[in-house]
Amino acid sequence: MTALTRHLGQFVSDLSPNRIPEEAARVARMGFIDCIGTMIVGRNEDSVRIMTETLAPGDGPSTLTFGKRKAPAPEAAWINGVAAHALDYDDVALRGHPSTVLVPAILAEAEALNASGADMIVAYIAGYEVWAELFWRDSGLLHQKGWHPTGLYGAVGAAAACAKLRKLDAEKTAIAIALGGSQAAGLMSNFGTMTKPFHAGKSAHAGIMAARLAGAGFTANTDALEHPQGFLHAISPTGNEDRTSEPRAGKEWAILTQGLGIKKYPTCYCTHRAIDCMLDLVATSPIKADDVKKITVNISDYFSTVLRNHRPDTGLAAKFSIEFAMASGIVAKRVGLRELTDDFVQRPDIQALMEKVEIVTTTEHDPNMPGAAPHDSVLVEMSDGSTVAGTPVSRATGHPSRPLSDQQLFDKFADCLEVGGSDIPADVLFKRLSAIQSISARELTAPV
Repeated sequence: MTALTRHLGQFVSDLSPNRIPEEAARVARMGFIDCIGTMIVGRNEDSVRIMTETLAPGDGPSTLTFGKRKAPAPEAAWINGVAAHALDYDDVALRGHPSTVLVPAILAEAEALNASGADMIVAYIAGYEVWAELFWRDSGLLHQKGWHPTGLYGAVGAAAACAKLRKLDAEKTAIAIALGGSQAAGLMSNFGTMTKPFHAGKSAHAGIMAARLAGAGFTANTDALEHPQGFLHAISPTGNEDRTSEPRAGKEWAILTQGLGIKKYPTCYCTHRAIDCMLDLVATSPIKADDVKKITVNISDYFSTVLRNHRPDTGLAAKFSIEFAMASGIVAKRVGLRELTDDFVQRPDIQALMEKVEIVTTTEHDPNMPGAAPHDSVLVEMSDGSTVAGTPVSRATGHPSRPLSDQQLFDKFADCLEVGGSDIPADVLFKRLSAIQSISARELTAPV
């Protein structure tokens, strides 16, 4: 059996800035930019307030959501991870949301250690590559088993990232990774509630604690990932996980082949292709909500399982509703932060239009996009019997194959900071993040 956990410990321990391709560093910088934007816009959510009040962290070296308050690194990572994922607007890859776990963990621990931005980028790539190693070893769809991959893979990836930041040797890094695996958790049944972002924050916290404990001499088994009773087998939906193949980490860069999908809309990524289709449709064929008889959305069975909220009445629940996404697209001709509010979701015209949405599913999946249909499409039937159909969409705007432009990335970042009431102007923080490898973590978070 491949010594996977030990191999990953060695890979992370050996990783250095001069081994990392510039394109990999660019993707990591994009992850920091997007995640910090979503962290700041999410920081006023009730979930973040409750977490902060309940944890009641004392003073420490790490900044809470780029504000004035400081806290110990583990609590800061936990709260910041909840904030970054609270609006479900953060990036996607590897069946989950890598940056919403990795960035809060790295940022909080890097401030505590006074680490450099260059060290933060290396730590991010270490965490991403370990996450990817777990991702490709099981083709089963964790969501259908009831697992939230961000909470599972995230704890292990964050442990690797924090071990790198703390410059642990290969043995202790493997132990940190094993400790991360024992803290992995997250249930699909809690989607559409505050508990979904809790998964991200808890994984960030787990990563810091795993690395700190391993560095202090805590023990764990260094075959914890590949053991017959280990991480991979425990979470596998089918029991067909690959525990024996030679590791890819160190031989190829997953961050280059998988990349990051930057969300254009603050909703579950499973809605994005259909939203693109609907917004393209209403841009060319104006549709009045009162004239709509029926809206048919074609998506995969997997996407339908994830989008579990069919009649949401809150902004949080609406993030996991294809019915809401379609209604918002017609009524507002957009699906943005200002639509994901309780008041907008509860509007009579939105509620009435959601009733007219029918979901048609397919079991045919795109081999290059696990769980997704080859494409998603929308058909609108009008009261007069006419129909209008959108052009099918196979890759959402913001997917690595259809990336946001630099201006679109900044526009999203600036919008997040404006809505979130940022203490640091968007252009100042964006400039810092774009040059993160030449500054320190504490310089990054310093007030203006």
